[in-house]
Amino acid sequence: MKIAFIGLGVMGFPMAGHLATAGHKVTVFNRTHAKALQWADKHAGTACDSVASAAAGAELVCLCVGADNDVRAVAQASLQAMLPGGVMVDHTTASAVVAREMAALALSGGRSFIDAPVSGGQAGAESGQLTVMAGGDAAALERMRPVLDVYSKAITRIGDSGAGQLAKMVNQICIAGVVQGLAEGLSFAKHAGIDPALVLHAISQGAAGSWQMSNRWPTMADGKFDFGFAVDWMRKDLGLAMDEAGRNGAVLEMTALVDRFYSEVQVMGGNRWDTSSLVARLP
Repeated sequence: MKIAFIGLGVMGFPMAGHLATAGHKVTVFNRTHAKALQWADKHAGTACDSVASAAAGAELVCLCVGADNDVRAVAQASLQAMLPGGVMVDHTTASAVVAREMAALALSGGRSFIDAPVSGGQAGAESGQLTVMAGGDAAALERMRPVLDVYSKAITRIGDSGAGQLAKMVNQICIAGVVQGLAEGLSFAKHAGIDPALVLHAISQGAAGSWQMSNRWPTMADGKFDFGFAVDWMRKDLGLAMDEAGRNGAVLEMTALVDRFYSEVQVMGGNRWDTSSLVARLP
């Protein structure tokens, strides 16, 4: 299949690489062209100097860009260039509003748009073990599922356009609460004078256990915060969730509180620290 992949950040670079390794003909575009050239050199693909040239004749166009306006710009530039009847799959974490807008735009031109944000972070992208939450046309998703499977361990269609983005908001809401709980628990253990490593061994085997606990408690205890998803990006995602809650009436008291805590981490200079850095603001 001829595939275009737009956006080669810490997630998109390895995701596009999995597609090339699987034998697809992959063209790429990245805002910083040097990164596209680096990818093309590594994976024997084609680096293009515009979104439209990358998408030209593609049956599948994958996006992994920054935010709503990036999605709008890239989708508008590539939908008409891609193959009629083709599918655009957006892995960006963006709003449900922009997903619905782009789905309508794609449909008007005889294409399909699937909002498909992912969970699993850089490690999941590199190992091909991402979890995909999708919204949009079921038939279009099923047609592309075997392709997306090369970097995914699970793909779940949540519902119509925008539903994938709404599910990703739920994901980030839950993570925010878990990480704040870990930060406070670790701080409490240290103040109480008990060994954090022994506490981890004990409680990770029970009801308190989680992926975040197993993978981030030890690095949090060591004050190391360079293991993944950045605070700036998390605040963007939590902002999307709170904006959506303003429309649908959901109450996100904990989310708003943790978002404020992340703003304090940013003031400390932790914009690019990973999300476990919530513990850094605690005494």
